[in-house]
Amino acid sequence: MSDADPVRLYRTVRLIRRFEERAVELVHGGQIVGGIHPYLGQEGIAAGVCAALGPDDVLAGTHRGHGHVLARGADPARMLAELCGRVTGLNAGRGGSMHAADLSIGVLGANAIVGASGAIITGAVWAHRRRGRDTVGVSFFGDGAVNEGMLLEAFNLAALWRVPVLFVCENNGYATTMPVTGAVAGSIAGRAAAFDLPAVQVDGQDPETVRVAAAAAVDRMRAGGGPELIEARTYRFDAHHTFEHAVRLDYRPPDEVTRGRARDPVRIQGERLCDTDRAAVDAEVEATLDAAVRFALASPEPDPADALTYLYASGLTARTGGG
Repeated sequence: MSDADPVRLYRTVRLIRRFEERAVELVHGGQIVGGIHPYLGQEGIAAGVCAALGPDDVLAGTHRGHGHVLARGADPARMLAELCGRVTGLNAGRGGSMHAADLSIGVLGANAIVGASGAIITGAVWAHRRRGRDTVGVSFFGDGAVNEGMLLEAFNLAALWRVPVLFVCENNGYATTMPVTGAVAGSIAGRAAAFDLPAVQVDGQDPETVRVAAAAAVDRMRAGGGPELIEARTYRFDAHHTFEHAVRLDYRPPDEVTRGRARDPVRIQGERLCDTDRAAVDAEVEATLDAAVRFALASPEPDPADALTYLYASGLTARTGGG
């Protein structure tokens, strides 16, 4: 079921890269209020993992979640409109950068709670399996989540109940500004071993390497195996959050950043294509994002009078508070 087409895999990493760069521009221009957590440098993980999934599988991401949503196939125009807080966004402008979701393609949401995706996906996939569905789930999280009780509880329940969840740790070396070496005793793979979860460490900068590892894990889980963990070693090219562009936090040595940026997932995957194919993809992505920017900025902002709409799943409209 895994999509091994190198052109489509390149298109995904290129789309995420240019989407994030366009989004950063809109942050600086004031069209995206509050900033974003850029996924720049980590594109190969979302692209590789999502290429291994089937149409009925589900996933949940992190506060750095644009790449996961786009790699799963969400409309870039509606995603950008969501970041801009417009009514045409994936969630009518109510989710924004850190809570974008698209249930129609199995994206149960980005999530600002560190480690929350593990619990959400374990429960969702367990429910699907109880209904007899052949569903596999993916939980994306960062290295900063591996000491969170909620994630470890998800490991435990998924292992006990044999829930087919692929736990994907995007280890970029930093939990905000805290180096993983100063925060994680032992190893990330060792945490998986404590729950008898098979674990593998892969090069997160190579989209094809990630895809192969994810496809093998998904095949095993779909055949009746239990949960597994992939630790994808990666490097965040940009700031933890765009607020750093103003405050200029100094926590990563310049030579480290230079070394980290040298292994670019877009370049690595692009070198697998001929010049003609790569140029065609690049042009198509630019046209798609030009249209996405126009769509987002031309879309209306929400009416404050509708602020309480969608508060209840039943559709009931909330009453305004008293004075």
